Amino acid sequence: MNVKLHTPKSLKAGSGLSSLKQFLLSLFATTVSIALTFGTAGIIDYLKKQSEKREIVMMVMYDMYNSLEMVQRCDSSLIESIGLQLELAKDTTRFQKLWLRMAVCFPVVEYTETTERIFSSNIETINTVGNVLFTENVAEFYQTRRLYKTHIGDSIETQIKTIDISASVKNALSFDYTNAYMISCGFVATMQSLFDQCKQMMDVSDADLQAYRKEREQIENNISDRDKQVMQGMNRYQQLKQSVDSAKNALFR
Repeated sequence: MNVKLHTPKSLKAGSGLSSLKQFLLSLFATTVSIALTFGTAGIIDYLKKQSEKREIVMMVMYDMYNSLEMVQRCDSSLIESIGLQLELAKDTTRFQKLWLRMAVCFPVVEYTETTERIFSSNIETINTVGNVLFTENVAEFYQTRRLYKTHIGDSIETQIKTIDISASVKNALSFDYTNAYMISCGFVATMQSLFDQCKQMMDVSDADLQAYRKEREQIENNISDRDKQVMQGMNRYQQLKQSVDSAKNALFR
C-alpha cells in the first residue's frame, strides 16, 4: 500500500504559517551570520591585543634584563676594586701597577630610559598589559635602578672628580668601595627579585628572553648596516662634489 505524504495546507506557499516559517528561518540565518561576524571580529581583536600585550611585556622584560646585567657588572667591579685595594695595602710597592687597574675597574652605570618612558607615561600601554602587580613591580624596578645610579654611579663619579688615585697610595686607598658594595648588594637583590617575579607572573622564560634578544640585536645590526650605507653614500657624494668643484675651478681660472 502506497502512502503519500502531503504538506499541510497551513504550511503551503501563501499561507500565514508558511510566511512565519520563512521569517523564522531568515531571522535564524541572520542571527547566525551576525554572531559569526562579530564573534570572528572579537576573536581577531582579542588575538591582536594579546600580541600587543606580549610585545610590550617582552620589551620591558628585555630592558629589565639588560639593566640587571649592568648593575651586576658594576657589583663585580666593586668586588674587584676592593680586592685591588687589599693588594695595595699589603704591598705598597705595587702602587703604579695597581692604581692603573683600579682606574679601569671603576663601575659604569649607564642605561637608556626609552622603554621606561614608553611604559610609564602611556596609560594605554599599561591598560594593554592589564596586570596591576606587574606594572607596580616594573615601576619599583625602575625606581631602584635610578637609586642605584645615584648612590653608586654618581657617588663613585664624585669621588673620581675629588680624589686623584694616581697621586698617592693614600688616595688610592681612600675610595670607599666597601660601603658602595654593601649598598649595591641590596639594590641588586631587590632588582633581581622584582625581575624574577615579573618573569613568573607574565610567563616569560629564559628561552623567550634570549629569542627576543636575538631578534632585537638583528634589528639593531640591520639599522647599523643601513646607517653605514648612508654614511658611505654621503662620503661618496662629498668626494664627487669636491671633484666637480675642482674641475669648475680649473675651468674658470
